[in-house]
Amino acid sequence: MLMQEEREAIVEYSVKLIEHGLTKGTGGNISIFNRREKIMAISPSGLDYYKTKPEDIVIQDLKGNKIEGNRKPSSEYHLHRIFYEKREDCNSVVHAHSMFSGVMACLHWTLPASHYMIALAGKDVRCAEYATFGTQQLAENAFEAMKDRNAVFLANHGLLTVSKDLPNAFNTAEEIEFCAEMYYRARCVGEPFILSDEEMVLIGEKFKNYGQVKLR
Repeated sequence: MLMQEEREAIVEYSVKLIEHGLTKGTGGNISIFNRREKIMAISPSGLDYYKTKPEDIVIQDLKGNKIEGNRKPSSEYHLHRIFYEKREDCNSVVHAHSMFSGVMACLHWTLPASHYMIALAGKDVRCAEYATFGTQQLAENAFEAMKDRNAVFLANHGLLTVSKDLPNAFNTAEEIEFCAEMYYRARCVGEPFILSDEEMVLIGEKFKNYGQVKLR
């Protein structure tokens, strides 16, 4: 079975989407890219994460051809492919339907540097222009809004994060959801203080050597 370890990781982290409060039901999707072989493993469409097995994960190339797997791949295939095609630093994509990131996305707000952990994504997190789910236009809008960033809100939809591997992409999704909640709650009682661009650059550099889940 192609990409056995990657399939197992997607199954594991798909369950974590539910257990860590990053999605409901079958919402969201995850993929991992094998840059050498130019193939990607992606979660199947609309399948209960608790019932998903490694053999349910679909293997596709970047032209949309199914290489291995009997399931229908995620409808957001384009949303994953565009980052593998255009960003050398990206080998995993996590798409979540988390609550507070979703609130920001529904408001079409940018998440400013109200908390230093936002530096995992960049100096802020932008909101991409709205497009229908599963479309190439959504992928293009997300890519444009995520330039120089590792996370983006999808308008009226959810959160997308990318990284060199799945642990980092998932960690970014968790932290951005946390920061979105912090910003929302702070806005309920006052105006959050925003860290400077210079401070966010400094924090980004410090993160490269911090903890066990490393930024590139």
